[in-house]
Amino acid sequence: MVRCARVPDVQRFRDRKRFFDGVRKFFDEKGFLEVDTPIMVPSPGMEPHLLAFETTFTTSVPSRDLQLYLHTSPEYAMKRLLAHGAGDIYQIARVFRDEPVSSTHNPEFSMLEFYRCPGNLKTLMEDVREFLFYIADVVNGPWRPRDVEIISVSEAFKRVGLCDPLSGISTEEFRKALPIRTHEDDTWDDLFHRAMFERIEPSFAVECPTILHGYPASMAALSRIDPEDQSRCPRFEVFAGSLELGNAFDELVDPVLQRERFIEENQLRRELGRPSYPIDEDLVEDLGRIADAS
Repeated sequence: MVRCARVPDVQRFRDRKRFFDGVRKFFDEKGFLEVDTPIMVPSPGMEPHLLAFETTFTTSVPSRDLQLYLHTSPEYAMKRLLAHGAGDIYQIARVFRDEPVSSTHNPEFSMLEFYRCPGNLKTLMEDVREFLFYIADVVNGPWRPRDVEIISVSEAFKRVGLCDPLSGISTEEFRKALPIRTHEDDTWDDLFHRAMFERIEPSFAVECPTILHGYPASMAALSRIDPEDQSRCPRFEVFAGSLELGNAFDELVDPVLQRERFIEENQLRRELGRPSYPIDEDLVEDLGRIADAS
């Protein structure tokens, strides 16, 4: 007996088309340019917690076969476009992450990525706020945002009765202050993420999306460090309830510092037993173009 695959819900394709048509209209009307970058890349996202799918480009000379990866986001390629004068850009990309399937994750999914050049976090927050209201009307589904709350990490922790993680607290002090189960080998970042997952994110309202800003400097990733407060980085995430919808940075454009961070991230990947990835040297070089133009 041959079993047929489940018939897909055709209405979902109609809903997706309405959604993506709305995304394109929103950004096109703001003057953004839609771009399309390669899916197979020589260097995927370097973040320690991400795993990329690997593939091989077979050339006519076996010794020159190329190790490639399905990108975990179009970020590197889009930043290179910024370096060459693309201006405000956006992309709806298919991205790939080798992670377990769950109710909120699939190994292959669509990601919206957009950049303002020049831009700042305040403008990006307004873009996100406008987009959430706009796309909710376009989709015309049961979810409607009532408002958007903007709150700092420090405020969010204190609001649920936890200590301010950005007060200079040590790892051991942080562990003792958290009323949650922790482990002896937890790092400071582990404790922060555990507190976020167990106490902070569940406190966010679904009908009132939350923009959380002022992250610890250790979680800067591709963000610069706040010049006015070295303990923080200009970065925010947006949530609907406990579901993270997006992540934004005031991008780091210092090529020397970015290369150092890539090296550190690869070292951490090895310590975690994960494969290290090649550094995108073309990206590092192009970051210098953005820095020179700033």
